[in-house]
Amino acid sequence: MDNSKLLNKKTFLYLLLASFFIANAMIAEFGGVKIFSIEKLLGIAPLHFNIFGVITDLNLSVGVLIWPIVFVFSDIINEYFGKVGVRRISFITAGMLAYAFIVILLWTSMPPADFWLKINGLDPQGRPFDINFAYNTIFRAGLGIIVGSLTAFLVSQLVDVYVFHYLRKLTGHKYLWLRSTGSTVVSQIIDSFVILIIAFYFFGNWSLGQVIKVGMIQYLYKITLAIVLTPVIYLMHTVIDNYLGKEVSEIVIEEADQNWDKKDI
Repeated sequence: MDNSKLLNKKTFLYLLLASFFIANAMIAEFGGVKIFSIEKLLGIAPLHFNIFGVITDLNLSVGVLIWPIVFVFSDIINEYFGKVGVRRISFITAGMLAYAFIVILLWTSMPPADFWLKINGLDPQGRPFDINFAYNTIFRAGLGIIVGSLTAFLVSQLVDVYVFHYLRKLTGHKYLWLRSTGSTVVSQIIDSFVILIIAFYFFGNWSLGQVIKVGMIQYLYKITLAIVLTPVIYLMHTVIDNYLGKEVSEIVIEEADQNWDKKDI
C-alpha cells in the first residue's frame, strides 16, 4: 500500500474513532444529571447492598450507561495511535465540553418568551408548570457535571494512557484484555468519584455519604462493563486489522509504541 492510501486510511480511522469518542462524551455529560434506579427498572425491591460498611442501592447516573463505550474507543485509539492520539482527542473533547459550558450558561441566562411560558404552563395532569425553571434547573445541574467532568475526565484519561502503555511495555502486543481492563480499573477510581464530588457535592445538594454510595455503585458498574465489553475490543481490533490489512496494522501499532515519548498533544 502506498503512503497516500495508508495516510487516508489512518486519517479516516482516527476521525471515525474520535467522532464516536466525542459524541458519547457529550451525550453522557448533558444527560448525566438524571439518577435512575436499577431496582425500579427491574421491578424489584431495593437491595440495600453493604459495601465496605456503607448501605446503598443500585442508583446510577444515566450518563454512566454509555461511558464504557468511551472506554472502548479510548483503548482502541490508544492501541493504534498511542499516547499522542489519545491525549489529542482528550484535550479536544475537553475543549468541546468547555465550549458547551459557555453556550449553555448564556442560554440559561436569557429571558424566556411569554408565549413559550404560557403554552408550556401546565403539565400533563393540568398542574402549573414553570418550564423555564425546569430548563434552567436541568441544564445548570448539567453545568456542574461538565465542570466536574472536565477535571475528572482529563485526569482519568491521562492516568488511563499511562497505565495502558505501562502494561503494554510489560506484555508487548499480547494480553490486550489486561491493559484495557487494567487501565480502566485504575483510571475510573478517579473518574467515578471526582465528578460526583464536584457536580453534586460542591455544585449540588448531595451529602458526602450520597456521593460515596453512588460513586461506589458507578465504579463497580464501570469495572463490570469493562470486563463484559472486552470481546467488543477484540472484535473492533479484528475489524480494524482487516480494514488496514494485517501487515499495515502491525506497522501502525508499532508507530503508536514509538510515539510514547513525544510531547505533542
